[in-house]
Amino acid sequence: MTSAIASHAIQDGSTMISAHGDDLRPWEKISYGLGDFACGLSWNAVGAFLLYFYTNVALLPAAAVGTLFLLSRLFDAGIDLGVGLLVDRTRTRWGRTRPYFLFTAIPFSILLVLTFTTIDASAGAKLAYAYITFSLLGILYSFLAVPFSALMPMMTTHHGNRMQLGSARAIGTSISVILATAATMPLVGLLGGGSERLGFALVAIIFAGLTLAALLNLFFSCKERHHDESPRGGAIWPQVRAMLRNRAWLVTFLFCTLNFLRFGCVISVTAFFAIEVMRAPWMIGILLPAVSGTLLLSAFIAPLLFKRTGIRKGCMAALALAIVLHLVLPWIEAQHMLFLTAFLIAAILVSLTMTAIFTMAADAVDYHEWIFGTRNEGLLSSGISLSTKIGMAVGTAIIAYVLAIAGYEPKAVTEGARAAIRWAYYGWPIAIMIVQIVIIAFWPMDGLHDRIRRDIANRTT
Repeated sequence: MTSAIASHAIQDGSTMISAHGDDLRPWEKISYGLGDFACGLSWNAVGAFLLYFYTNVALLPAAAVGTLFLLSRLFDAGIDLGVGLLVDRTRTRWGRTRPYFLFTAIPFSILLVLTFTTIDASAGAKLAYAYITFSLLGILYSFLAVPFSALMPMMTTHHGNRMQLGSARAIGTSISVILATAATMPLVGLLGGGSERLGFALVAIIFAGLTLAALLNLFFSCKERHHDESPRGGAIWPQVRAMLRNRAWLVTFLFCTLNFLRFGCVISVTAFFAIEVMRAPWMIGILLPAVSGTLLLSAFIAPLLFKRTGIRKGCMAALALAIVLHLVLPWIEAQHMLFLTAFLIAAILVSLTMTAIFTMAADAVDYHEWIFGTRNEGLLSSGISLSTKIGMAVGTAIIAYVLAIAGYEPKAVTEGARAAIRWAYYGWPIAIMIVQIVIIAFWPMDGLHDRIRRDIANRTT
């Protein structure tokens, strides 16, 4: 059923063109979407529940956990750029990106389980264990996320096909969010038999198995068609400097960073908001999946919308409407069904902009080749991967520090702590979306795709 839905969604909105040599098979597009499912399942579980796991299960101080998230992800900055440069220099019989899926799948799956496992030791030892496992998981994630983002522009150069792959990726992300956020806590309770410590470990094992299967399928099913096979070397700084002068990439990087900053704030505070502010723990299973689970619906809408409006105008309109709905939410908090309806509509609008990011990242590669004559898929994709990590890290750290400053204690929550949670849930997303509107106004690619393809083709003839 999922395959049928995905195949329909990713073919809607544009037609296939064999003349470009980009005749993507339905299963290939679905497999690309499942690749994002593999990356997203683990990362969404980490984003949604690792703060809760560290503070309520491992019993680590909230402030220490906030610093852990921040330092570990900032360390990843160099890792992501290094992986991007490595991808640009990789030449194997499997291609340039696919070997990373093959050789990273097993260790990444093992680290996911270890991250959601706590040890019987002192607080200092448990914190050190958390630093080691979480940091290693982030490093291995870089070796998956950067090649995965670099794969799309290698699979097809056609904008319509990229929108289809972006929709496939949105579906994969959506399914991963729904599973990670809606199923985690029920499974923890079911499998743990009253022990959240055991429950989280067993759920991590299940998620690790699904991640492993999807990554191996990505390796075997997706094909690289367009990339420069010539050896890539030269000084690193000129390549980085060119990347920073690429307006399409810079807009994508900033827009994506802000998106995941908002995402990190919302997804990490939602469990606390539902339990302590709404006094309705059952809402966790609705609010968390809705944060990005609505990508499943937006994957059907986005290709049609952005074909008519372009990415710039479409994203600005979607974010403006989402801001209006978020301003209404505090006033209808006591009316749960009305609150959920408004929240779901806002989530769909924001998800449209998330779908756009996938296409923007691939288009930035073409823009780079148009301006500078080189594609540098790995380096450009590493920057986008870095933006997701920075955004998630800062967003999660913000919530951890808010909890610490408000004096949050799991067994004795004060009204001051509840007020801080409520402010964090509403205030940060609105402020971030306002800045996103300003950033996306500078997107340069709308209406340029045909010209860019012609100019690049003329250089090679």
